[in-house]
Amino acid sequence: MLDKIYKTSHNESRPVFPKRAVITAGMPYGDKELHFGHIGGVFIHADMFARFLRDRIGKENVIFISGTDCYGSPIVAHYMRLVENGEYNGTIEEFVASNHEKQKEVLKAYHINTDLFAASGLGRSRDIHREVSDEFMETLYKNGHLVKMTTSQFYDSEHDVFLNGRQVVGICPIMGCKSEKAYADECSLGHQYQPSELINPISVLSGKRPEMRDVTNWYFKLDKFHSLLKQWVERLKEQTNARTFAIKSIEEFLEPPIIYVKREYIEDLKTLSEILPEYELIDDESKSSVPMAFTTLKDREKASEILSSKSIRYRTGKTLVPFRLTGNIEWGVPALPLEGLENLTIWVWPESLWAPISFTKTLLEMKNKDKDEWKDWWCSKDSQVYQFIGEDNVYFYGPVEMSMFMGTQGTEPSVDVPEGHIRLPELIVNNHILFLNKKASSSSEIKPPMAGELLQHYTAEQLRAHFLGLGLSIRSVSFQPKPLNPNAGSGSDPVLKEGNLLTNVLNRAVRSCFYTTQKYYDGIIPIGEISDDILQQSRETVLSYERLMYNYEFHLVMNLLDIFIRNINKYWVKNIKQAETENNDELRRQVLIDCFHMVRTAAVLVHPIAPEGAEMIRRYLRVDESFWSWDRIFEPIYAFMPEPGNHKLEFLEPRVDFFRKHQSQFEKSDS
Repeated sequence: MLDKIYKTSHNESRPVFPKRAVITAGMPYGDKELHFGHIGGVFIHADMFARFLRDRIGKENVIFISGTDCYGSPIVAHYMRLVENGEYNGTIEEFVASNHEKQKEVLKAYHINTDLFAASGLGRSRDIHREVSDEFMETLYKNGHLVKMTTSQFYDSEHDVFLNGRQVVGICPIMGCKSEKAYADECSLGHQYQPSELINPISVLSGKRPEMRDVTNWYFKLDKFHSLLKQWVERLKEQTNARTFAIKSIEEFLEPPIIYVKREYIEDLKTLSEILPEYELIDDESKSSVPMAFTTLKDREKASEILSSKSIRYRTGKTLVPFRLTGNIEWGVPALPLEGLENLTIWVWPESLWAPISFTKTLLEMKNKDKDEWKDWWCSKDSQVYQFIGEDNVYFYGPVEMSMFMGTQGTEPSVDVPEGHIRLPELIVNNHILFLNKKASSSSEIKPPMAGELLQHYTAEQLRAHFLGLGLSIRSVSFQPKPLNPNAGSGSDPVLKEGNLLTNVLNRAVRSCFYTTQKYYDGIIPIGEISDDILQQSRETVLSYERLMYNYEFHLVMNLLDIFIRNINKYWVKNIKQAETENNDELRRQVLIDCFHMVRTAAVLVHPIAPEGAEMIRRYLRVDESFWSWDRIFEPIYAFMPEPGNHKLEFLEPRVDFFRKHQSQFEKSDS
């Protein structure tokens, strides 16, 4: 691992970043506060990258946006349950607005510095989002990518209402699915299917099996984008920063339409050969089910009807199916009336995919800029959109979003996006973040701790460092906070490992530099040549850091910083002891010159991770914000001083910390 981190030569070409960038973080539903997974699994990673890009390409060239996902059946179901139980008496809009404000407060507490945290159903962003939704629907319709389909939908006769999304629970019909819960037409892992395919459906309103009634909606022809998505995936494989597990997950949806039939029914299939559509039987004798691969989705649907009529048990495989665009849920974005289909709303998933465009327009309007400037950010080859998401949402942000964005180009879309059309975003997908070795979510049996609750035990910067170091780009990782773990024992708290690098090691290095400068040189950093090996080590660390950020390998960034920051202290301890023992002022000056250069480098690299502590270093150095600019990343600290040799540092009082521990950690150590 260390070889990988430090293997960057002067001759190696540096990664190229775009001139402008949009960063988005997956939108939390508006029926709840933020739990630790929202913060630790998505927002901190997105914020770190946004802060890095602000330093790397200029803050005026970066937009970081997210917002509350205000619509959808989960919010309606939760709201209705609270009202029925007498726990809430306001409107659904008031309910969402209160949660939106709570989400904003928590993001602020974690130093998540969005340019705008909007809301798809509130205020000005709601109005603009409705305009954008009309434009998307009209464009996809004119380009021939929508189809009107009549399907069966769940209906609760006791409550006299159609059921959507999470108002129905059952078992996912997709073969091999390990989802804990399946809903009306998608499971918790994002698998799509027709409502009639859901196994053992139950209405959450009445607790009974719902009826099936026909409804007509607009669908996006997702299955028609199969070849374009194949091209897109092949290009992803050529990128050094594409996450392999996410690519594999996307490819699963690009498989041909398949039906899995229990082995015991193979003989029955032979008797139906004359009426079944043409298929290929892929028989692996070691498995209990046999795949039937069809050429088209229509053939699979016909085969499914035949197998059902003959009482033959089967499950369907993942494949691209028409993606529902509209529904009849009242709390939603009104759908553009087309071909006589009125009083529909847009399903929450499609509209949440283009919501960041709506929020970009909202932000530009807030800055008194032309809303059409959004194209400079989303449609220009000089710009790149980076979307941070959890693995459960790969289907929507992958095949669906890419296809819909390509669909806005015209009747013959291309992976080679023409200038002026929506670019295909970069997806930075994180694996699940577990809680005490178990998957935790608001809809699972294991309830996650709220993000705000964690701040009772840790500082925001300790948690930021820990979550970035988990390596969610590689695998699902368990979050094991000692104060919330009944089986923690007497050992150290694993959550503090990365934070200690800041509160102990880096904090000690910075304080030592300041206190020594104050003691011997009246708070003025000695001027002199930085040692060649220190310059080399700092430069190599910067270049390695830059490459790791380009590849979104944030856990390796933390490893790299661990090595570099500990080297500051090793260098300090080894040399300052000799200087003090010998009363060697020349050596003492050289140690300060070298260590301040390393501290300057460490501060810039830590800035996206622990912004509060890093900013405190800059203020005490009494230098301006150009200190963070990567245009000047290799310049020594003197370059930022108006009068080197007379530039006095801010006086650092005794026992003042740049990177602080949580108060509860002092209490434990005192006891």
